Amino acid sequence: MQKLFLILIALGLTAIAVMALRVSSGNPVPQATDYIQGIDISHHNGAIDWRAVGAGNIRFVYMKASEGEGFVDPKFKLNWERAGQTDLYRGAYHFFTQCRTAEQQAANFIRVAGDMNGALPPALDLEHMGPCREGPTTARIDLEVKKMMDILEAHYGVRPVLYTTQEFHDRYLVDFENEKFWVRSIFQAPKFREGDWLIWQHHHRGAVQGIKGATDLNAFRGSVDDLEALRMRGHVGG
Repeated sequence: MQKLFLILIALGLTAIAVMALRVSSGNPVPQATDYIQGIDISHHNGAIDWRAVGAGNIRFVYMKASEGEGFVDPKFKLNWERAGQTDLYRGAYHFFTQCRTAEQQAANFIRVAGDMNGALPPALDLEHMGPCREGPTTARIDLEVKKMMDILEAHYGVRPVLYTTQEFHDRYLVDFENEKFWVRSIFQAPKFREGDWLIWQHHHRGAVQGIKGATDLNAFRGSVDDLEALRMRGHVGG
């Protein structure tokens, strides 16, 4: 009996080691492989071969467009255009800063993103960023987030997606209901918004053909038809 017990322990440790090796080598987290795979990128990912990305198992991409009141991702326009030449579903996101008003930040995103016909809903990247270098931190961050969501919804006709870490969520977003959540939970299934997350960022050092270096990997909870249904239609935001 003791020998059998030791064998079972050895097999379990081997399985864990194999899984860890797969994840550390850039493969999707095993729990996420049942979902449609996607990525999120910014200028930090460098030059991207979008045809190669689109030829793999990646079906959607969110790319950084803007940050705060005035920052524009220098590769957004090129990435947007090149990804649009593939079959990838595209979406744009704004990095929300706690140092500028919702109106200022929404204006920046709208100016950069422009017409988003056929795109996935805009997304807000919500995470802690440290103290503001210029000016005071917004007093009610939750209210500013809601205000920016309302502005973007009025402009684009759809409610934005909320990307968030558990830390930010637990401090500011617990009372948000009936929203589309994109949760960060690296290497393990989400422990918050378990029943209502739409996108799960499960890896921050993934390997994707066409991109040199580490890439964020995401899983979409739904079918390809569900992904298609999220696309904004008509002359949206132009």
